[in-house]
Amino acid sequence: MIWFLRGLFLLILAFMVGITTWASLQCPLFGVPPAVATHPWFLATMGDAYWGFVTFFVWVAYKQVAWPAKTIWLIAIILLGNIAMSAYCLRELFSVPARTPLADILPRRRPGFDWLGAGLAALGVAVTWAGMPTGHS
Repeated sequence: MIWFLRGLFLLILAFMVGITTWASLQCPLFGVPPAVATHPWFLATMGDAYWGFVTFFVWVAYKQVAWPAKTIWLIAIILLGNIAMSAYCLRELFSVPARTPLADILPRRRPGFDWLGAGLAALGVAVTWAGMPTGHS
């Protein structure tokens, strides 16, 4: 099961980095036309995605013991979505032998500061900042 999940989350990470890179080369991050940004299905999809991020974060908040780690993971997940979520899962899955039962991984807690979360949170802030409108036409 661990090998399957490693492959799955590597696929998700590669796809999300690829599609996000492609999209950023097509138009600015905040360049979504008003007709799209106000469309009911766009709003429903965004709501579904972000509530999914919050749901995943509840598990991360349980696993991360320290408040700074919880906070940086919340920032990373909200700003990078499935990129941060798949990175978190991969870190968990690669930190144990492949024969480890999944039941031993899911509840295992992580004390202390989390450098992966901090790096991803910083990346999310940088990408968001870079995608902000500059006021130039």
